[in-house]
Amino acid sequence: MTSPKHPRPSNAYSEFSRSNDLMARAQELIPLGTQTFSKAANNFVQGATPLFLDHGRGAHVWDVDGNRYVDYILGLLPNILGYCDPDVDAAIIEQLGKGVTFTFATDLELALAERLVRFIPGAEMARFGKNGSDATTAAVRVARAATGRDKIVVCGYHGWHDWYIGTTARNGGVPDAVKALSVATPFNDAAALEDIIAADSGGFAAVILEPTGKIPADPEYLRAVRDITDKHGVILIFDEIITGFRMHMGGAQAYYGVTPDLSCFGKSMANGLPISALVGRRKLMKLLEDIFVSGTFGGEALSLVAAIATIDKLERENGPERLWRHGDRLIAAANAVLADHGVAEFVKFDGEGWWPRMTYGKTDPASGLDAVLVTSLVRQELIGAGLLIGAGFNLCLDHMRDDVMSETIAALGEAAKALKISLNAPDPKSYLRGEAVRPSFSVR
Repeated sequence: MTSPKHPRPSNAYSEFSRSNDLMARAQELIPLGTQTFSKAANNFVQGATPLFLDHGRGAHVWDVDGNRYVDYILGLLPNILGYCDPDVDAAIIEQLGKGVTFTFATDLELALAERLVRFIPGAEMARFGKNGSDATTAAVRVARAATGRDKIVVCGYHGWHDWYIGTTARNGGVPDAVKALSVATPFNDAAALEDIIAADSGGFAAVILEPTGKIPADPEYLRAVRDITDKHGVILIFDEIITGFRMHMGGAQAYYGVTPDLSCFGKSMANGLPISALVGRRKLMKLLEDIFVSGTFGGEALSLVAAIATIDKLERENGPERLWRHGDRLIAAANAVLADHGVAEFVKFDGEGWWPRMTYGKTDPASGLDAVLVTSLVRQELIGAGLLIGAGFNLCLDHMRDDVMSETIAALGEAAKALKISLNAPDPKSYLRGEAVRPSFSVR
């Protein structure tokens, strides 16, 4: 660890002694010290980051050392209403008194399926899982069964199973024969997709893509994808794990007016409880009566009631539209602060209001200021100021409170003040208070 060669800013950095102790113990028993690559310590500056959280409420979380933060990561997006939402918690508590996992189905499965069919244009039937990977993998299996073909075109991030992760740098343990069945295509490039499929038009079962996200979609591209898949008899799958109930109640397919054959939802639909859904055309979904996609906890009742309560509240409070408006406002306010402090050339926010993204600009190889160091310093100073931010602003309804907005902008000012010093210093690395970030891999 490099010792700082400058005085600490006025927002004195919190101590993380308990977090660091727990991580040292956890790494002896748990690979990575956590269950999720994106939550691993290497994604932040180790030594200047809270590695364990204790509790959350609304838009805030508290770490095990007692420090409070405005959380713009939200457990990787699921907490769309905010932590401990009273309506969702009440539904969970009521169901807890009735039971959690039963011998047969409950009417909760029907109640949630009815909501999904009502909101999602491409949904005529629904099946439930626990993680996004459950839904995307089930969709691929259905597509292969329906077409009698094996190959898949992927575009985006689709989970940890072999058929997708074999196309990434994290492909250890995936057989070469499986890797050969999936091909990645660039986003917003319909010609590239046409070339891939035309080269083996009888071999591809499905195209699965995130319909928008880090890079906003060109609506003409999505329409072209629909046309290309129809032309070649290929199943079109939208991975709406992120977009669903966040950019629109019906996902990107409702927003853009392009309807896939199958689509996958998760994350925001239950405010933090584990549930996902595969929905689609009846003819395809009926194949699941024979195709073996099955799990003990697919109908687990706490997640079902949480999803029903979350979706109902998002509809009642016009959640997605409010997220867009607040995100646009936050992007403008945050960029104004960064510009006022002279660091906008290094970091700024852009993207669409429903999911504002952080982008990095200027680097200076002569002083050792590469992209990794800029990212590390930015994340370090944001945490020091009391903000948990990863690749952008993951928003929840509780972020829209005036006091949370004011706290956020004030904290950004504190972080920007410190960044102006470190990013313009002759030796920026000397300002790092721990190990630089080591991202798992780029997935989008």
